Amino acid sequence: MQIINKFFRLLRLYIFFTSIVLFIIIFSTSILYANAFKISDIEISSPFELDFNKNRVIDKGFKASFNNLISMITTSGDGDRIRNTSFEEIKGMIDSFTISNEKFINNEYFAKLETTFNKKKILSFLEKKNIFPSIPIRNKVLLIPILVNIEDNKIYLFTDNIFYQKWNNNNKNYHLLDYLLLSEDIEDLRTIQLNLNSIENYDFTNLITKYDLQDYIVSIIFKDKNELRVLSKINLNNSLKIDNQKFEKFDLDSDNFEIILEKLKNTYENYWKKNNEINTSIKLPLTIAVDSEAYEKIKELEKLLKRSDLISKFYISKFDSKTTFYKVIYNGSPKTFLNYFDDQALDISMKNNVWTIN
Repeated sequence: MQIINKFFRLLRLYIFFTSIVLFIIIFSTSILYANAFKISDIEISSPFELDFNKNRVIDKGFKASFNNLISMITTSGDGDRIRNTSFEEIKGMIDSFTISNEKFINNEYFAKLETTFNKKKILSFLEKKNIFPSIPIRNKVLLIPILVNIEDNKIYLFTDNIFYQKWNNNNKNYHLLDYLLLSEDIEDLRTIQLNLNSIENYDFTNLITKYDLQDYIVSIIFKDKNELRVLSKINLNNSLKIDNQKFEKFDLDSDNFEIILEKLKNTYENYWKKNNEINTSIKLPLTIAVDSEAYEKIKELEKLLKRSDLISKFYISKFDSKTTFYKVIYNGSPKTFLNYFDDQALDISMKNNVWTIN
C-alpha cells in the first residue's frame, strides 16, 4: 500500500512539473508576439517598366514603414535625428513583412505592405541614440479651436473658422490623437463672443463638461495682418500645459495653412508622447510571486505583463508546488508599476522586496 501511495505521489509530482514545463514552453513562445511593432497599410508603387525591380520597391516600403514607426513613438525633434538611418540598419530590425493587394494599373505596380519590427531591437537602437521612445497609445481629445480676428475684433468658432472646418483633414496614420470637435451650438458661440476681451483667461469648464472626455485642447488663434499667434491650453492625463507659437508671412487661403496645421498637430502629439515616454535607461528588476495552483491568476498576470510596454522582459525564475516566481525588468518606477496594477483586476502588494499576487 505504501508503494502504491508513493507511486501516486510521484505521479502527481510528475504531472505538476510536466505541466509547468509545457507552460514555460507556451509562455516562451507567446511572449515573442508581444515584442513587436507592426506597421500596416503602407502603400508602395512603382512604374512597371523594363528595369522594374520588386525588391527595390519593397525596400522603399521598409524605409517608409520605419519612418512611420519613428513618427509614432518619438517626438518630432527626436525623429528628425534618425530619419537618415541606413537601410541595412533598418532591415536588421525587421522580423517579417507581408505584401497584399498587389495590382497593375496603367503600367503601374501597386501593393500594400505590412512590416513587423522587433520591439527589443527598436528600443535598443533608440537607447543607443539617447532617445526615449513613447508608448504608442491612441487617445481621443476634445479640441476647441477659436479664431480671433484682431483687425475686426471678432471671434469665429464655427463659420468662417478654417481651423474648425479643416482640422480633421489629412490626418496621418501615425498620429495618436483623435480629435473631437465641438458640435455647432449657437449658445456656446454667444458665450465665447461675450468674453472676447478676456478670452485668454476664460474658464472653458462649462463648455468642456458637456463632452464625456477627460483630455482637451483649447487653441486660441489670434490673427492680424502680420502674424498668427496660437495660444494652446493642453490638458492631457490631468496635466495642463501652456504652449505659445507664432507664424509670420502666412496665408490661411494657401498651402501655408496646411503647414501651420501640421506644426500644431505635431506640437500636440509631442506633448502626448512626453506623457507616455519609456525611460529605457531605467532597468528595475522586480520579483512577482503567485500561487502555482492559481492558474487563472497566472494567465491574467502574464496577459498584463505582455500588455505593458514598460516591461522589457519577464520570465519564470523559479517555481515549486506552492509558488511561482517571475523576474520582471521594468523601465519605470515602483510607483508607476503599482499604479498600472491598481487599474487592473489583480490585487498586488509588496513584502520583503517581493510583489505578491493576492
